[in-house]
Amino acid sequence: MTLPTPVLHTARLRLRPFADTDADLLFALHSSTYVMRYWDTPPWTEHAHAERFIAVCRKMADEGTGARVAIDRASDGAFVGWCGLTGWDPDYRSASLGYVLDDAMWGQGFATEAAHAVLEWAFDALDLNRVQAEADTRNVASARVLEKIGFVREGTLREDCVVNGEVSDSWVFGLLRREWRPSAVPIAAREVRR
Repeated sequence: MTLPTPVLHTARLRLRPFADTDADLLFALHSSTYVMRYWDTPPWTEHAHAERFIAVCRKMADEGTGARVAIDRASDGAFVGWCGLTGWDPDYRSASLGYVLDDAMWGQGFATEAAHAVLEWAFDALDLNRVQAEADTRNVASARVLEKIGFVREGTLREDCVVNGEVSDSWVFGLLRREWRPSAVPIAAREVRR
């Protein structure tokens, strides 16, 4: 079963499927040691990683296991980052949320806005019961984003990541359908690309 990647519009953002032309932007984002310092993999060192990432996004849509969208600022089309759901399990009605934003876009509420739009689409389109997310325990800003959109911190995975020899813990967050609060203002438009 395929899962067409949506195109979503919020007040300030456009979320869309990745294009081949996004590879340079993705590589710049994921090769930044500053942006990736709390991620569970090291920064990218080869441009081919970006091309594989885009291919994996398309494969997830084709296989129906998730959807990742590029985030652009609506006012000028500037690339903000990406957000997505992976590991969609229709039997358990669950998936995992993830996002990465360019550091120039931090602190402006874009992560909250984008994640909320993806969740609003997903709870509706995928009939989700639970969404899970993880954040490095040092990444307090990401934890705040998750809590703003309704996630509850459920526990700590001790020493679950080792990146470049550095061991770190992760917080596990969960959001249940009965706790989900869709926005009062509907997403401006929803399109689906096959």
